[in-house]
Amino acid sequence: MLGVIRDKAELVNPAHCIGHGACKTACPMHAITLVFGTSERGVDIPQVTPDFETNVPGIFIAGELGGMGLIRNAVEQGRQAMESISRTCRTEPHERLDVVIVGAGPAGLSATLAATEKKLRFVTLEQDSLGGTVAHFPRGKLVMTAPVKLPLVGTVKFREISKESLLEFWEGVIEKTGIQINFKERLETVTQENAGFTVRTSKGSYTSKCILLAIGRRGTPRKLGVPGEDSPAVVYRLIDPQQYRKQKVLVVGGGDAALEAAISIAELPDTEVSLSYRSDAFSRAKEKNRSKVSDLQKTGSLNVLMSSNVKEIRHGNVEVDQQGNLIDLHNDAVIVCAGGILPTPFLKGIGIEIETKYGTV
Repeated sequence: MLGVIRDKAELVNPAHCIGHGACKTACPMHAITLVFGTSERGVDIPQVTPDFETNVPGIFIAGELGGMGLIRNAVEQGRQAMESISRTCRTEPHERLDVVIVGAGPAGLSATLAATEKKLRFVTLEQDSLGGTVAHFPRGKLVMTAPVKLPLVGTVKFREISKESLLEFWEGVIEKTGIQINFKERLETVTQENAGFTVRTSKGSYTSKCILLAIGRRGTPRKLGVPGEDSPAVVYRLIDPQQYRKQKVLVVGGGDAALEAAISIAELPDTEVSLSYRSDAFSRAKEKNRSKVSDLQKTGSLNVLMSSNVKEIRHGNVEVDQQGNLIDLHNDAVIVCAGGILPTPFLKGIGIEIETKYGTV
């Protein structure tokens, strides 16, 4: 990804380094900065300190909510955030909880293990099921995690593992360690009081010195805002490619989720798949996925429409604008993979400062 131009290191293939910020931490000269968003579409990022604490003392953020993707990053941040919390959030016995952990995805699970290891008084809440965003990945998806350290467990040396195998491993960790997670309990409000917080949920309330938010960013899918988007044929994530066998499908988006959805359906027999993306390059996707898309495009198995935007979704067809040229696609289903919307109103409502970054550090 780096090349030497006129005796100076230059970023010559930036798409190769999309996905994590390990290089920033590893650089001994502190010469690397991270960029979020693009000049056209900003990314909302909560402001946190190196200890994962927000501008609201006692509220911490770890994982994808803080702007960093990848399972390994989330696991590591959950563990590190609990290190910080253990130093500042211990309370007198029976006074209240030390911390409420919200979310049981990779960051929340890691934080729960770390809180148990450090003998903190805590509760972990999860509005859905184990795994967070991972649980909603398509069936059989390779999550391509890397070796990572889990509290109470040790170093887990995964390289490539499927969603199902990873969830099964996590369920085994819960059974082995005996940690408790309150599933199907949704966070509703947070009130600051008496140098701590009252956390109200769909099932009750808790008082705690601190809160760790590990809730991810994809709870509310980003929509296209076009006529016909409320059609039953439109969905915002792929569950099982097999359900689209023998159908005409349009996938919208340019990240890994969109490319992987298009690839998995295009590889089925008797399907017609189009992939629409507003930019002229898949700069946010992994090279492996970009290569597969290119191969399928060459064989005619995948119709790729770069620099295009969906204009209208109708019964049986979709109108796409590609640089002023209107294309009418016969269509049975539309899968929109345009990312998720940060729960900004909730975060701002409890006082957390949010910055929208437009292709800046």
